[in-house]
Amino acid sequence: MKLYDYPIAPNPRRVRFFIAEKGLTIPTVTVNLAKREQFAPTFRALNPGCTVPVLELDDGTAISEVPVICRYLEDRHPDPPLMGDTAEQRAIIGMWDRRMEIDGYLAAMEAVRNSLPGLSGRALVGPHSYAQIPELAARGRQRLADFMADLDARLHNVPYVAGDTFSIADITAFVTLDFARSRLKLELPDEAAALRAWFASIAERPSAQV
Repeated sequence: MKLYDYPIAPNPRRVRFFIAEKGLTIPTVTVNLAKREQFAPTFRALNPGCTVPVLELDDGTAISEVPVICRYLEDRHPDPPLMGDTAEQRAIIGMWDRRMEIDGYLAAMEAVRNSLPGLSGRALVGPHSYAQIPELAARGRQRLADFMADLDARLHNVPYVAGDTFSIADITAFVTLDFARSRLKLELPDEAAALRAWFASIAERPSAQV
């Protein structure tokens, strides 16, 4: 199998982080989004959604969407478990990962894609063009501020996003916040002590360097 990737994009990084935590080695193929290679006919044939990451299996089957790729890899390589190893754990981790996506990741995308000049006409990912709406960029920044405050409150009570163990929910949250720091220059609030301590501990994991 091989992973279609773009090194500076956050969604592929989430999958690379997951792969590294699993101790797997999967070859990558770079799809240069800056050069719009995601719209090339050959890549469209692989993923009509024109997004990365895409995991191509040995038989040519193409799997896109981060949670689905990670679910496939978890099923094939269950240790260490990153999505839970009981029905209850899978539900709780899945719930928190979804919250990290909706409240954090989508807020970051709203802010970035509606503000950066290089994304003019590309306010949403995918094969279609949509105009930027500056008001959505401002709303995204406010949503991120709320996300950080809410996550800080959560992390006062548990060591990891979904509870007692590191999981895919931590990967989603960490990559989201690191992307917001680099692209939006949004630093973690000084008063968010629990969030800052959690972020520093995740950043020390070798898998966070991918």
